[in-house]
Amino acid sequence: MAYKALVLPLSILAAASPVSASVQESQWSGAPEGTPETQYCMRIEAITGSRIEEVKCWTRAEWADRGVDVDEDWAKEGVRTGG
Repeated sequence: MAYKALVLPLSILAAASPVSASVQESQWSGAPEGTPETQYCMRIEAITGSRIEEVKCWTRAEWADRGVDVDEDWAKEGVRTGG
């Protein structure tokens, strides 16, 4: 009997979860705005044989020199901005 009372509220929560996840993803589609001096800190691949994740902070121009599009990679690799 108690299970029947929980079915509707849990169904509503389950249905709403994918919607809220997609909203959060769309909010982080690009890197935050900044000045030319703003540094964007992003995770980079660990050196072969290491599991230690490395974070590098460079300006948009410095990332571009290394072939990285900050707006494209920010959603999955971005950590913070500074400067």
